[in-house]
Amino acid sequence: MRDQSMSTRSVVLTLLKRKHEMTTAELSEMLKITEMAVRRHLRGLEDEQLITSRLVRQTMGRPVHKYYLTEKGNENFPRNYSQLSLGFLDDLRDLYGPNAVNQLFEKRHNRLHESYEPSVTGTLKERIRALADIQNEQGYMVQWTENEDGSYEFIEYNCPIAHVAKAYPIACTCEKKLFKELLYTENVERTACMAENGDAHCVYKINKQSTLK
Repeated sequence: MRDQSMSTRSVVLTLLKRKHEMTTAELSEMLKITEMAVRRHLRGLEDEQLITSRLVRQTMGRPVHKYYLTEKGNENFPRNYSQLSLGFLDDLRDLYGPNAVNQLFEKRHNRLHESYEPSVTGTLKERIRALADIQNEQGYMVQWTENEDGSYEFIEYNCPIAHVAKAYPIACTCEKKLFKELLYTENVERTACMAENGDAHCVYKINKQSTLK
């Protein structure tokens, strides 16, 4: 019984990470359990300070509570601070200037490109699938879909280096550049960004392959 409870707990956290905010009724529908059971899990997560809620008034009906992850709750998801230390970047900037940080990210970009390129092959759709697999392995919680017009939506629900990217937007610039190179298209548009705009997720719109080599 404890294993089942822990599993539901993890699912609740994952749903809140993906959806950003959810009501008890929405969680009940997704989890296929009663609202009473959902509230029991939510109380436990609130006691652990992993989630909190805000009261939302509606034009009709009673106000509802929308639940979302706290900073502590977000820390349950991968954040590779050990691999990319904000403190070291600050020291590098102070010692050698902002351009030194930019050069470091460019070097990281080149290293990632060299590492990922052999695995990202085939058609645009196959490349997107391969890139999503790679990003998932790195903790980005990727979901992608193909739209009716032939474009693709590539969503990252988690950013393992969010704190770094907030301080150094060059990280986001390099990611977009990497995507263009690996997917062989200039038609990569970032429509939402956790680090730059405080959005719930990072979202890319990717159009059909161009002649970029």
